[in-house]
Amino acid sequence: MSATGLDVFDKTLQTTNIWLDEIMGKLGPDRRVAWHVLSAVLHALRDRLQTGLAVHLGAQLPLLVRGLYYDQWHPGEQTLKERSAEQFLDHVSGRLRDIRPVNVLDASQVTLQVLNHHLDPHQVEKVRQTLPESIRALWPTGAEGRRFEPAA
Repeated sequence: MSATGLDVFDKTLQTTNIWLDEIMGKLGPDRRVAWHVLSAVLHALRDRLQTGLAVHLGAQLPLLVRGLYYDQWHPGEQTLKERSAEQFLDHVSGRLRDIRPVNVLDASQVTLQVLNHHLDPHQVEKVRQTLPESIRALWPTGAEGRRFEPAA
């Protein structure tokens, strides 16, 4: 039985909950925190990508997560010049100040690992390669990350 009556909504809700469960597996059983972490990290990443690449990444996201990703985005503005890992983590931290304390490094890494699990590995690698080395170093790769299964 469909929860919403629309398969597209049911599928995106199910997929989003899988992503949140993976984040909660590392940060604790608080779905609200996981949602804020997902938002903060995706925004920090999005804001450091060139517009075309940010759009390509957004197209890979589940519908509900895609809405979160594009929320408050002004693509006409230039990409953030803050390109160090410390500035990336500060960006994430600033967006998480209204929730319970979380380890920002853990939050960032688990979210990036979720992207590894669920997105096309070639797209993930393309995004990673455009980032400065210090930010790329935050992103788990290899055996700890890949579980991508293409959509039918």
